Amino acid sequence: MIDLAPADLLQSAIHEITNILSPHGAVGADGVTRGYAPGDFSTHFFLQLAVIIVTCRVVGWLGQKFLGQPQVVGEMIAGVILGPSLFGLFLPEIQGAIFPKEMKNVLYTGAQFGVGLYMFMVGTTFRADHFAQKGKSAMFVSLAGITAPFLLAILMTPWLMTVPGLFAEGISRFNATLFMGACIALTAFPMLARIINERGLSNSSLGTLSLTAGAFDDAVSWCVLAIVLATFGAGPGVAVVAIAGGIGFALLVVFVGRRLLAPLGRMVEKQGEMSHSVLAIVMICFFLAAFVMDAVGIHAIFGGFILGTAIPRGKLCAELKKKVEPFAVIVLLPMFFTFSGLNTRMDMVNSVPMLLVAGAILIASVLAKFAACWGAARLSGEDNRTALGIGALMNSRGLMELIIINIGLQKGIIGLPLFAMLVMMAIITTVMASPVFEWVYGRKARESGELGAVPDTAS
Repeated sequence: MIDLAPADLLQSAIHEITNILSPHGAVGADGVTRGYAPGDFSTHFFLQLAVIIVTCRVVGWLGQKFLGQPQVVGEMIAGVILGPSLFGLFLPEIQGAIFPKEMKNVLYTGAQFGVGLYMFMVGTTFRADHFAQKGKSAMFVSLAGITAPFLLAILMTPWLMTVPGLFAEGISRFNATLFMGACIALTAFPMLARIINERGLSNSSLGTLSLTAGAFDDAVSWCVLAIVLATFGAGPGVAVVAIAGGIGFALLVVFVGRRLLAPLGRMVEKQGEMSHSVLAIVMICFFLAAFVMDAVGIHAIFGGFILGTAIPRGKLCAELKKKVEPFAVIVLLPMFFTFSGLNTRMDMVNSVPMLLVAGAILIASVLAKFAACWGAARLSGEDNRTALGIGALMNSRGLMELIIINIGLQKGIIGLPLFAMLVMMAIITTVMASPVFEWVYGRKARESGELGAVPDTAS
């Protein structure tokens, strides 16, 4: 036993407390720096979760109470607040201690788990009957939500390429145009699903139409990104595997998965509740679906959503909603928003010319989604109010935009200024979605009884 004086003991205790978040691993070759030990990862992870959940709940509550925004929009903004744009700007040492770059991979894994599981739950609410009824409208809206962004990208990209720093040196106009088109065409599938849920649209034909069109647009955008990566140096196999793998998996789940999962639904109906064994089987299927979509180069969220559409309706879905969804929404999903926020810098657009470029991108993005999807819905037979509601929802970009532009930045396709502009576009179009939707559709629909009151999601 080491005999220490009280003063030395106190000093030692203070030293340990003040260095809780410091690395405790092996000393490096320079004899000074230390790496992170396995215990450091868990210490940081638990603290990060606490900080993330507190921030998301507080910002979400404030946004809902004072701005009328859904909880999910507050969580997206909270993610940016926790990153270098605000927390890291004013308290860089504390932010760096809580979110060191060495821990990003752990947070990334949790983020993918959270958003994938949430999209699985969204898939369980998918109404095939509504899709059948609105198939024509969904197809028109989807095609408009893809065609218009790429046409505008063709017009804008030559001008954007003349602005230094927006695109990487040596990138071809073809690749730059495809990437911009994919960014503008995104509809923020997870964000759209969360807004639809929180606005009471899950079981409505408008909600199903918007979600279906958004899913298709996002899938196309990811396939286009795979083509860009292939032609930019990753090899043509990337595009082939992504497109063929995604289509093959969707067909397998739709035509085979439903039959294989049907006995689980009958078992739960017979027992009156979902046993741990059934939950384990469902979760194994979810993890495999997420793995397949990640492995082929699409995204884990599509694996979760596609599997969710094949889950037998009835008691099994109700049990999953009761036992799985709260944990996914409150604990796991905020990690997704925070991880994206940690990669976001808002101080890169720092001059009038850059602000003008950012404004042009924002206007083009709104025209390409809101106006185009509204027009397509009208041409397909929807009334003006419903068409405007669809356009408002489809215009939301959310954190899917941040994912795709992070890939573009990491792969050397775009520079930091364009990255920041696209982040601004994603935030503004997402913040617009709920108030514009309520203005053009939701308010009158609730007054007439078509929709119920907006559920209290801040609790």
